[in-house]
Amino acid sequence: MQIRPATDSDLDAILEIHNRAIRETTAIWTDVEVDRRDRELWLAARHAAGHPVIVAEIGGELAGYASYGSWREKTGYRYTVENSVYVADGFQRQGVARALMIELIRLARERGIHVMVAAIEAGNAGSIALHQSLGFGEPMVVTEVGRKFDRWLDLAFMRLPL
Repeated sequence: MQIRPATDSDLDAILEIHNRAIRETTAIWTDVEVDRRDRELWLAARHAAGHPVIVAEIGGELAGYASYGSWREKTGYRYTVENSVYVADGFQRQGVARALMIELIRLARERGIHVMVAAIEAGNAGSIALHQSLGFGEPMVVTEVGRKFDRWLDLAFMRLPL
């Protein structure tokens, strides 16, 4: 597995992973799929803000991606980021998310980030377990703050001091 910075040539695979998460999971709380231009703007905005977007490649295929961005826009929050990590269909449970998160955490520490926050749909036991295994604290759950697939969703916040 190779972990490296994302480039424009990765955007089609990133788009496929992102839209699959929109269509099939509660990982992204919208039901509106995006187009390549949206992902181009997203990547450019992350780079302009100095936030990394990294990918995992296995056998020449993009197996997943991860990033962090501002947790909130006010300057008082500038040392806190929120992470995202997604794995392509067919690559789950192969250590892809863990490898991406380890690198993302390293990059955040290198940049002087103080806290990384994860916001996870509370029923996503796998993601919660992954984050806990990486040192994130116990989830703090806010109930029924989102809606998708005709049901209310709870949001678990997890915090990693860096």
